Amino acid sequence: MSTTFTVNFFCTLDGYGMARGWPGYWGKEGPELLADLERTYAQEQVLVYGATTFREFRRFIREYDEPYYGSLDAAPKIVFSRTLQEPLGWQNSTVIREDAVSAIERLKRTTDVPMRSHGSITLNRALLAAGLVDRLEVTIFPAVTGRAGGSALLHDAAELDLELLESTVLDGRTQKLVYAPKLHGEIPEGVGPQRRNAG
Repeated sequence: MSTTFTVNFFCTLDGYGMARGWPGYWGKEGPELLADLERTYAQEQVLVYGATTFREFRRFIREYDEPYYGSLDAAPKIVFSRTLQEPLGWQNSTVIREDAVSAIERLKRTTDVPMRSHGSITLNRALLAAGLVDRLEVTIFPAVTGRAGGSALLHDAAELDLELLESTVLDGRTQKLVYAPKLHGEIPEGVGPQRRNAG
């Protein structure tokens, strides 16, 4: 028995997951993006959060009305936290207090239900660095937020080699890229620009 772990990350072209003063989706949402999110979250899966992202989504579900929020509500959820106390204030949620890397490694071996995490920068950096992420789904919105940007998943993260599995353009402007990541190893000989022979 084993399963897959997917990280999805929404970002701007400069790699930021949020930006001060910008609206959700950086104001670039469209019907194809929203339909893709509905399909993604309608699948059978366990949603995995760090404490900060869990608190944010718990609030979003109450305050906003997105077409896929019903699926988020209904899905089983686990949150890694040493501070959150039950009741967690979001149905179908369970808190796990142990180390996330150890817990996800065990869960991947002992369940066949896929797991997915969105946002949760610290958590997902650790899981990428541990080689536990099977799919990295990056949705790049057509914006550069520069100094206003923050929450960059891949800045200062582990070095990764990525195999492109899927590439989709949503609403004619937003790029969804699905990769299989693996930790970067030694560079093979003969790749990259080659030096000219002396003489």
